[in-house]
Amino acid sequence: MAKKKTKTTSKKTKSIKAPSFNFKLTSQQKLVVGSLFIILGLLLFISLLSFFFTGKADQSTLTEFASRNVKPQNWLSKTGAWLSDFFIQRGFGISSFIFSGLIFLSGVYVLLSLKKEKLRKHWFWGTLIIIWLSIFFGFFADKNDLLGGVIGFEINSFLQDYIGKVGTILLLLFGLITYLAIRFEMTVETFKNIFKKAKKGINEEIDDIKEEFTPIDNDLTAEAEEIKAAHQVNTPKEEPVVVKQELKPEIKPKTKTTNTTDDFKIEVAKEEEEVVEEEALAIEVEKVAEEISETDNLSNKLVEDFGLFDPTLELGNYQFPPLDLLKKYNNEGISINQEELEENKNRIVETLNNYKIGIASIKATIGPTVTLYEIVPEAGVRISKIKNLEDDIALSLSALGIRIIAPIPGKGTIGIEVPNKSSTIVSMRSVIASQKFQKSEMQLPIAFGKTISNETFVVDLAKMPHMLMAGATGQGKSVGLNAVLTSLLYKKHPAEVKFVLVDPKKVELTLFNKIERHYLAKLPDEAEAIITDNTKVINTLNSLCIEMDNRYEMLKNALCRNIVEYNNKFKARKLNPNDGHAFLPYIVLVVDEFADLIMTAGKEVETPVARLAQLARAIGIHLIIATQRPSVNVITGIIKANFPARIAFRVTSKIDSRTILDGSGADQLIGRGDMLYTQGNDLVRIQCAFVDTPEVEKIVDFIGAQKAYPEAHLLPEYVGEESGTSLDIDISDRDKLFREAAEIIVTAQQGSASLLQRKLKLGYNRAGRLIDQLEAAGIVGGFEGSKARQVLVPDLVALDQLLANESI
Repeated sequence: MAKKKTKTTSKKTKSIKAPSFNFKLTSQQKLVVGSLFIILGLLLFISLLSFFFTGKADQSTLTEFASRNVKPQNWLSKTGAWLSDFFIQRGFGISSFIFSGLIFLSGVYVLLSLKKEKLRKHWFWGTLIIIWLSIFFGFFADKNDLLGGVIGFEINSFLQDYIGKVGTILLLLFGLITYLAIRFEMTVETFKNIFKKAKKGINEEIDDIKEEFTPIDNDLTAEAEEIKAAHQVNTPKEEPVVVKQELKPEIKPKTKTTNTTDDFKIEVAKEEEEVVEEEALAIEVEKVAEEISETDNLSNKLVEDFGLFDPTLELGNYQFPPLDLLKKYNNEGISINQEELEENKNRIVETLNNYKIGIASIKATIGPTVTLYEIVPEAGVRISKIKNLEDDIALSLSALGIRIIAPIPGKGTIGIEVPNKSSTIVSMRSVIASQKFQKSEMQLPIAFGKTISNETFVVDLAKMPHMLMAGATGQGKSVGLNAVLTSLLYKKHPAEVKFVLVDPKKVELTLFNKIERHYLAKLPDEAEAIITDNTKVINTLNSLCIEMDNRYEMLKNALCRNIVEYNNKFKARKLNPNDGHAFLPYIVLVVDEFADLIMTAGKEVETPVARLAQLARAIGIHLIIATQRPSVNVITGIIKANFPARIAFRVTSKIDSRTILDGSGADQLIGRGDMLYTQGNDLVRIQCAFVDTPEVEKIVDFIGAQKAYPEAHLLPEYVGEESGTSLDIDISDRDKLFREAAEIIVTAQQGSASLLQRKLKLGYNRAGRLIDQLEAAGIVGGFEGSKARQVLVPDLVALDQLLANESI
């Protein structure tokens, strides 16, 4: 009942907070509101400007605003005459023009989704400048002058009555200094530097004037230097050469003398000459450069001109969900109950002593829901003896279920996991906000929860590469899937990852419909992106197989081994989009209840899943399969062999645990998100992070309100055997894409099924049928082994004539 109360109160608070000022405008609303402000700013500027030409003539019309017979001369008619009189005559004078600029600027900020904090600063300081200028101009104006308006004139009159003109001037000066100090952070040093620069400039000008008045001295000095230089040219320059030649034969006698300074100098000179020769040789080697291909030259030039290709540019203003959307619980953090620790320790020691098992030491590690007691037994105690006492220790501790790890991998200890009497909630917010997740450089990071040692557990789905999740009903599978999807939504841009969601239960993943055009992928003709019909699941899985084949073809043509190398090459503009290349997002297939698919479809589902699990890792397609019935006819050997990453929530029997993990342990979990994770080696016990349905709803609402792609990411079309086209030459039985396929083949002059696959995004079967129909129509030649078929039609004009004759 307590949970229901908290939910209702949260809903009430949500309805109260709805009309607050932190609303978000949609893209269409921003366009309308921004344009409105820009137009209002321009209209105000035009009316104010017109006032200086038509203001006096329009004074008589202001009293007859409602009469349609009166025609003012203001460029914006009566509204312009009234606005200009209100702002300039009765308001702040000519400084009112700043109001039109601020309104125009507001429209620009709304239109371009710029930060509102800067706009508030512009309005605050702009308003202060308007008031200061109005008072400043009002100081020099009489009552009829329009410089400061009525407000400027009246404030000046008030100030001068009390502090006089000198006091008013000093007050205005103080206001200007205060504005410069706060707005532009000017200090006394700033003014000193200004005066120093001014003084330096004056001194330089004085020096220039002095040089202009002393030309004779400069000319004499120049003549003297020319004579000196000419004298040096006429004198023979052989003397230094002779000195060098004399020094060379005198090297030997100098070495015999005690003048070590001369010897040292000569040796240094020789070493320098040798170094110079070596450097010259090194420079000569560096001149040999590798030849750069034309493709590299072009890609480097494109990168220099436009930078690296940015796949996120289309949604450049996309904002990731903030942490505030996730709930923060009051009882987060590990609380140490010393009495419970001592009691459990004493009971473990007492139980083992009853069976004559001595303990050398014991240590406790407290986790969110489970405490790990590490025991070092005395010498000579067999591990299997302790392992067999699992039920006896559970009985003595009165615990829900304990798990013994004998021994703990990598340690010389035996672990006994005991559930805590009061567990701690691990919130999704705490794991998303952790440094381990925020600073991770993984391709597809997933924050599952926290381990027994209270460390955030983050893994990379791209390295798994596929994940199998199983557990009994109500033990946390759906929450685990939500944690996976939430982690990726908080870390990856919509251009980088796409989800294919399969939900036979029809209720678990329906919330994610709101982000269809951001993150979801679907078949071209499907109305909904989230698949709930089992027959459509088969088409989707086969479509993913076609996508996998197409991607491998692209990787082969790009000479890349995996999706990371391919995307890096594409970002560096080394792959031409005209050749069928494109940036490849990761695709994550999530199946919420796999057992239902196996029951209804069987081999039709298992075969494409096995194909994807075996081959799809390198091209960025990853599978997450969840089931509540982990039996061998659902999780078959073919599937298990290709899913090394397994997650087990609580199950009812050891058989189910062995089916998932190939070992026991899942039957001893305590439920409510308590799970075991393995990637083919050690088992890690984790408390899964809790993300509630309202939290997921807030996240998808935040993402769905932003600008999206025109439609969801489209998978290749798959045509099943029952919907395929006939190979008969009858025109009425031809494929609906026959004409388009014929134009592509004739334009490219290449008759291959792979070309139609790339251009029309088809599967291999349908593309092959189209080729057969084109052959029957006389557009392409017969089958020639591995070669492309010969195109028999030279151009599109001939194609039109051929098809027109057929219709006759």
